[in-house]
Amino acid sequence: MKIVAINGSPRGKASNTNVMVTAFLKGAQAAGAETVNVYLAEKEIKHCKGCFSCWINNPGQCVIKDDMAEIISLTEGADILVLATPLYFDNISGILKDFMDRSIVKGDPHFQKDPTGECRHLKSTKGPSPKLVMISNCGFPERSHFQVISHWVERAALNMHTEVIGQIYATQGGLLTAQIEDLQPVIFNYLQLLEKAGEEVVTNLRISEKTDKLLEQSFIPDEIYIKQANNYFDTIIKQS
Repeated sequence: MKIVAINGSPRGKASNTNVMVTAFLKGAQAAGAETVNVYLAEKEIKHCKGCFSCWINNPGQCVIKDDMAEIISLTEGADILVLATPLYFDNISGILKDFMDRSIVKGDPHFQKDPTGECRHLKSTKGPSPKLVMISNCGFPERSHFQVISHWVERAALNMHTEVIGQIYATQGGLLTAQIEDLQPVIFNYLQLLEKAGEEVVTNLRISEKTDKLLEQSFIPDEIYIKQANNYFDTIIKQS
């Protein structure tokens, strides 16, 4: 099995998103999967021009010459595509959106009705499309902030002729890289759960209900988190 993670955090390897993805992929590797972790922050991906040349003039070929072709080549043969992003203004990051927009180069312009009677583009390649796993984190303490991302990835799967087999969302995401000594056992246990999720996706093509529920737990009580976060921002503002 091949799993390709598309890391859409502008902070790349130093991001909270990468902490989550790395642990998930570690578990997947332990279960025998081949994994690739692509950092979009290290790539040049320009905005889609919306010219449809990749559909009409030169099918499968984008007129923009940047790193997108290389990234697409890395996803070839993937059984699972992990889309990872921090929460930015209630949605995915800009660079992940650019990646998704530019992925139309692999599409087919023709329409068809899906089993529910809704139009989508035809599937342009033979064989199954990679299944999707969504990974995200945010600075807020409530899981309700992920509503848009959760809906978006389900819609993306519909249009990609595939399915979402896992959604992992971490609230209080800044604590993943905060290096707070008293919190380290809690973060360690969370990373172990992410590894477990990676293993389960490889072996069962899904995250178990038990693991999924444990991954939803907050690191610390909301009221303590909010107070500490506000104190942190007050301190760095004064220092700047």
